[in-house]
Order: sequence, then C-alpha cells, then structure tokens
Amino acid sequence: MENTPTEDLQALRYVRYECQAAVGYITLNRPEKRNALNSDMVSELKLAFEYAEDDETCKVVVLRAAGDAFCAGADLAYIQELQGFSYTDNLSDSTHLMQLFHQIYTLKKVVIGQVQGHALAGGCGLASICDFAFAVPEAKFGYTEVKIGFIPAIVSVFLLRKIGEARTKHLLLTGDVISAQAALDFGLINFLAPKEELAEMVRAFARRLCVENSAQSMETTKEMLARIPEMPLEESLRYAAQMNAEARGSNDCRRGIAAFLNKEKIIWEDAGA
Repeated sequence: MENTPTEDLQALRYVRYECQAAVGYITLNRPEKRNALNSDMVSELKLAFEYAEDDETCKVVVLRAAGDAFCAGADLAYIQELQGFSYTDNLSDSTHLMQLFHQIYTLKKVVIGQVQGHALAGGCGLASICDFAFAVPEAKFGYTEVKIGFIPAIVSVFLLRKIGEARTKHLLLTGDVISAQAALDFGLINFLAPKEELAEMVRAFARRLCVENSAQSMETTKEMLARIPEMPLEESLRYAAQMNAEARGSNDCRRGIAAFLNKEKIIWEDAGA
C-alpha cells in the first residue's frame, strides 16, 4: 500500500512542514550539520515544496532553518562520496539539485526565505532562489565553490537573472563571503531584520501577501517573470498581452475591480482566493 503525502511528510528526517494561518513553513532540520545538503535532504525538500504547492490551506511558503546556520552548502561527507561517482552518477545527482532549484523558482506560490544564520555555497543558492528573503545582519553569504576547485553552476543560471552579469561575476569568480548588508546591496536578499524580530517580520510580510493580494494574480505574475526573460522582445510582448487579456476575464479580477469601484476593501484570504 502506497503512503499518502501526509504520511510521507511525517517520515521526513531532515525537513519539517507545517501550515499556520495560510503560511506554509518548510524548515531545514539538520542543525547538528549546519543544515548541510545531501541527496536525501534535497529529496525531502522537493517533497515538502510539492506538498506546500498542493496544500489548499497554504497561500505563501516560508523557507527557514533550525539552529544557528541557515545552510552550509553540501555536506562534507557527501562531497567525499562524490569523488567516487562516475560522470553518469554525478550528472544524475546534479540534476537532482537542479530540479529542486527549478521547483522553488517556478513554484506557484510565493516563497520567502527566512535566513537566521550563514548561507554558503548551495545554502546561499537556496536563499537567493527565493522570491523574497529576510536575513539577520549577522548572516554571511557567499558562493565559495571556486575555492575548492568546484563551480557554482546551477545557481549561476538564476543569479544572472536576479542580479545581472557584473554582480554575478563578482560573487562567483571571487568566491568571497559577504555580509548581509552587502547581500542586500547586491540584491541577493530584500530585507534585514534583527534576530529577535526576524520570525515576526517574515510572518507579518507573508500574512500581508495572504490578505492583500490575489493568490491567482501572484501565481500568474510569478510565472510571467520566469518565462519572459527567455523570449525575444516581440514574443514576450505578445505573451504579456495574452496574459493581460486572460487576467481580465478571471474571477479574481472581476472581484477586485468590483470592490475597487464600490470603494470596498477586499480581504483575499477571506474571499477564498
């Protein structure tokens, strides 16, 4: 007999999922290893994000971590194992991580990173792939792969889109570890928050999105922002016009325009959107 999704979540070792007041929390739960990534943890994260996307009680997702570090990147023991892998094995493993990053980037729901500690290498990738990220001033960020003869391959695809070529080159070619303020200046993260206020600031921001914004509109906008950079100018404009026209006929748009014209405040969560 196959396990149900809920049973699968209860069996997770390295990740937790819970939903509170329409906010789904995915927690990296390997604090004794600074939440370092291995193949099993990546699998569990993929399962948790899949569940959050399908969870009708969840409108916005928060990615957070237990312990002092957000994520230290790849587990050292796991890195040692990789040396014995064949090219085929390594390609399969690399694809596994690529699928997680793509899943987060294209998730139908907004993903907010809650970075309470250092985020390095693959951990920095997790933080910067989120749609929004809050971090404490003490957190350090960096893609240190070049310092051990490795390359930050997968994250480079997303960083070029997010912060541009010059800043991506700076971070990936130097391998420098930077402060949270520098990460904010680079555009890797969106907000700084004192450690004692971080969780509440993230919760309040997530709840604001739940209450003030149409879930359907956020989903469509996120999809557009992921697809448009791949298109030539004229194709992207035709696509945007098509999406604009489709949105005008949606139930959410009708409801929102009616509320605006009637000078009524619409609470999207209460409206079931």
